[in-house]
Amino acid sequence: MAFSRVQSAQMHGLGATSVVVETDISRGLYLFQIVGLPDKAVEEARERVISALRNSLGKNPKAENHKVIVSLSPAELKKEGAYFDMAIAIGYLAATEVLTLDMSSMLFVGELGLNGDVRVVRGMLSILQFAKKMGIQKVFMPIGNEQEALLVSGVECYLVPTLADVVHFLQGEESAVNIVDREKPRTRSIFEIESGTDFADIRGQMNAKRALTIAAAGGHNIVLYGPPGTGKTMLAKSFHSILPKLSEEHFLEVATIYSSVGLIDDVLHGASPFRAPHHSASHVAIIGGGTNLRPGDITMAHRGVLYMDEFPEFDRRVIEALREPLEDGSITVARAKGSIRYPARFILLAAMNPCPCGYRGSSIKQCTCSANELARYSKKLSGPIIDRIDLWVPVTHVEYEDLHTKVETKESPILRELVCRTQDIQNSSRGKLNSVLSSREVQEKSQLSQNAKTQLQNYATKLKLSPRAYMRTIKVARTIADLEKSPTIETSHILEALQYRPKIEY
Repeated sequence: MAFSRVQSAQMHGLGATSVVVETDISRGLYLFQIVGLPDKAVEEARERVISALRNSLGKNPKAENHKVIVSLSPAELKKEGAYFDMAIAIGYLAATEVLTLDMSSMLFVGELGLNGDVRVVRGMLSILQFAKKMGIQKVFMPIGNEQEALLVSGVECYLVPTLADVVHFLQGEESAVNIVDREKPRTRSIFEIESGTDFADIRGQMNAKRALTIAAAGGHNIVLYGPPGTGKTMLAKSFHSILPKLSEEHFLEVATIYSSVGLIDDVLHGASPFRAPHHSASHVAIIGGGTNLRPGDITMAHRGVLYMDEFPEFDRRVIEALREPLEDGSITVARAKGSIRYPARFILLAAMNPCPCGYRGSSIKQCTCSANELARYSKKLSGPIIDRIDLWVPVTHVEYEDLHTKVETKESPILRELVCRTQDIQNSSRGKLNSVLSSREVQEKSQLSQNAKTQLQNYATKLKLSPRAYMRTIKVARTIADLEKSPTIETSHILEALQYRPKIEY
């Protein structure tokens, strides 16, 4: 009888790939079959499409005496999810000549309800970026994905509430389909992180606050260690309040990641992501992967903070898997069905007790851990992991009288301004934050004075620093110099950076 071809797309990793929906209708006993390596959700699209056509347009494929074959091309690509429902319905209507216009420059994406409603799909931001790259002029998409449409210019995005509306629109009739208004401001998310904790709310701990400011300014990894109840968690929550908002480029990166898992609302506020997985979280949940490959918490923390409380209590396999992301800023998840490279450029902020009971070295209580318990606890963190963390900061008990000190002004906005200014210095002079400088860039751009170099070499010999720790010490010193607007790294900067090297026994 007839044939039609309609363009659609699906998520592939954090990107998108084209899928062409071809529909062939011929005479014969009723059959509605979807081919092209579909998963269960795609196979079930047949029933959703048939019910949507019947309930919204009064057209029932089962009542017709014909054979319908829907092919999803390319055939060797696994088709997953409910992205193709609207495209399959439009393809059927085009094959039966209900729709007769040229749709070669249009792309249709959306899940159908049984009553014809078009429902939200995840990863719409990646699909819109793909459509723009491929020169697609018009994208018909669920109305619930409007926020993602506001982030991509250069493509006409049509918000579709129901299947009947898009059909009437394509037929030139009045419908509820609306083109996205790019002048409309982005809504702020109800999930915006508001910890309510300001640095000024934390009494004492000036050394820890200083270290956290350095970590924020240069993007350095940091560990806070000390007895329980000394303020490690409050310091970690306050850390997010001194980070600058994401640039437009970085925001789009983060939004693409969150869109891929259907959590775009979580990042619309534009603040850096803050992920805090529980120490019982699985390897897949934190690193990524699974049966259907998905990003883990380290990717969700991209351009933000990964906070790991009770650091040694995480599964050793999880801790060791952080080696490559901390060094390269990305992770490759390889499985039998495919391999995907996820971005993972985050600040690792960890908190831990010095021993299982928590009171080793405390002046308040005596440690009750046995030698075997201490030995077992000390093996939780390997040398390569310790080497990749730039700042190790002790958090000690605060005097009780200091807890009653009244604070009149907020401290976090002042520190945030300092962090923003310091990052501007780094981006303008080196093109990136100090923590991600390569060894060659450290040599060329750190501007280490001769006295500072001599002191560093002397202390590196005494402390037996590895070459990696040596370079990371220079990066921290460079950040300290930037905080003070110093063009060169001086001896004082090196000495402060060295004091943040690990002093706990591991």
